[in-house]
Amino acid sequence: MNYLDFEKPLAEIEGKAEELRALARKNEGMDVSKEAEALDRKAADLLRDMYRNLDPWRKCQVARHPDRPHCRDYIEALFTEYTALAGDRNFAEDKAVMGGLARFNDRPVVVIGQEKGSDTKSRIEHNFGMARPEGYRKAIRLMDLADRFRLPVITLVDTPGAYPGKGAEERGQSEAIARCTEKCLQIGVPLISVVIGEGGSGGAVALATANRIAMLEHSVYSVISPEGCASILWKNAEKMREAANALRLTAQDLSKLGVIDRVIEEPIGGAHRHRKETIERVGRAIAEMLDELSGMKPAELVSARRQKFLSMGSKGLAA
Repeated sequence: MNYLDFEKPLAEIEGKAEELRALARKNEGMDVSKEAEALDRKAADLLRDMYRNLDPWRKCQVARHPDRPHCRDYIEALFTEYTALAGDRNFAEDKAVMGGLARFNDRPVVVIGQEKGSDTKSRIEHNFGMARPEGYRKAIRLMDLADRFRLPVITLVDTPGAYPGKGAEERGQSEAIARCTEKCLQIGVPLISVVIGEGGSGGAVALATANRIAMLEHSVYSVISPEGCASILWKNAEKMREAANALRLTAQDLSKLGVIDRVIEEPIGGAHRHRKETIERVGRAIAEMLDELSGMKPAELVSARRQKFLSMGSKGLAA
């Protein structure tokens, strides 16, 4: 288990319980079950209290936890007959964005998501989930395909933001993001988005301009990272806690502001501790959101999606 900074007291208690059990395994006559169980109860209570009162910065840390389920995990668990489609038919294949044709509950769909990778090699291969222009152009190609064959689109958002490198800017990063966002607003099929980790800046909006937007309880969605915001406003990235509080980037805040439609509750301790259960909850939420949109005509879907985003400013001001 990879413990976050604020989980150190929990790590100490669980470590002591494991030490007791290891000692008992070496000494067959030793009975430490009562002491170990007492430590387990103490750890469970502490974990519950910690995750009941997470502040925005701690939620950022949880959202970035390397053991959280990533896009590939959701696709493998929730979708069948997944056929990956690669390349933007213009420049290259961008592995930060993965997607293709699949079945969800035996219904044909197009699924698109940002993949961060799970170890050093795969994180480098997927560029830590930071897409280049060709990644967004691939997403546009897949959405065009979905629109042509009247297939719902499901997007899984998990990115620190679009890749800010020189090459990406030379190839039209901002234009690619804008056109991807525009395509989200144009397609006449149900479009559902789930923020499963980080929803960073325009890199997230490009895939999350949807009819229904859901966030996992401990995910974050913001115009800029807390560190980036602190660097700009205070010239000091160490003020990221203050920035996180000001950005209102938590699922709970964004639900109140009308930016998202639902919060998917995570098991106590976060998605990284309960991967299978979290994935199942996301699957149920996607199914419910698809049902809500079933029967709507293409023009109705487009109109409702546009109106949803046009009205966000007024909802935010009212809140």
